[in-house]
Amino acid sequence: MAPRKLLLASPRGYCAGVDRAVDTVERALDHFGAPVYVRKEIVHNGHVVRDLSERGAVFVEDEREVPENGVVVLSAHGVAPEVYRHCLERGLRTIDATCPLVTKVHTEAKRYAASGYTIVLIGHEGHEEVVGTMGEAPESIRLIGSVEEIADLQITDPTRVAYITQTTLSVDETLVIIAALRERFPQIVGPKRDDICYATQNRQNAVKQLAGEVDLVLVIGSGNSSNSNRLVDVTRELGVPAYLIDDETTIDPVWLEGVETVGITSGASAPEWLVERVISYFRSLGVEQVDSHELVDEDVHFSLPTALRRATA
Repeated sequence: MAPRKLLLASPRGYCAGVDRAVDTVERALDHFGAPVYVRKEIVHNGHVVRDLSERGAVFVEDEREVPENGVVVLSAHGVAPEVYRHCLERGLRTIDATCPLVTKVHTEAKRYAASGYTIVLIGHEGHEEVVGTMGEAPESIRLIGSVEEIADLQITDPTRVAYITQTTLSVDETLVIIAALRERFPQIVGPKRDDICYATQNRQNAVKQLAGEVDLVLVIGSGNSSNSNRLVDVTRELGVPAYLIDDETTIDPVWLEGVETVGITSGASAPEWLVERVISYFRSLGVEQVDSHELVDEDVHFSLPTALRRATA
């Protein structure tokens, strides 16, 4: 039998940084024409990447793959300093779409390193944001992803330790790790404000409230989206079944057995039209009631990258 009701989390979907990054590629294509090259995925969503590819964006793994004097957009996740150097050496017209909140973390890393601190970066190994941040001060940064890894940290001066975090982590898990770091390094310092971005926090808070009113939560997002995966984790920790779906075609009907109310949310890199597709899928099953669970109204906007604004002025 089909579920009786859908409950939509709000806020969900695009954050200001993702909206800015996608808009940057679209406007670059409008102004410069195809091809516009994009280093890595502009955001972690396969649908978005395919749509931009169809418009003429060419996604490359390394900036050195871009033809000399070409136009290249750097992704929202941020890059290491050597990437900017390579772009300059190739004479590329570089448009930096790094999320300003990620740039803030890079600035913190450089400041702590310049002051002689050993920096503990809380994040996921191999994630593009982490790779870019570590590139700012590779000799000074130690990466950890769990409380258990703290015991293995090799710190020369335990009185000169600082921490920073990846912006898309689980808020609760990160607080536990920070508390454990403070226990081992009582003099550890950190940023005045949490590095985890407002959108990640809001979406996790929204899905926590949603979980109390549903039998199942479906999180729309790609498998390589850190913040989308954290929404699944947060929900499951509350004892509510949750699954990450790319779109409506990846919903397993077995999940819906015995379910009356389905909660729907989406990661910060998932466009709203994917939510609409999922809603249409459930309507085709006979679901008529679709309600929204409003937590907070987001009103954050980031201006387009300076290089793009100057080019299109």
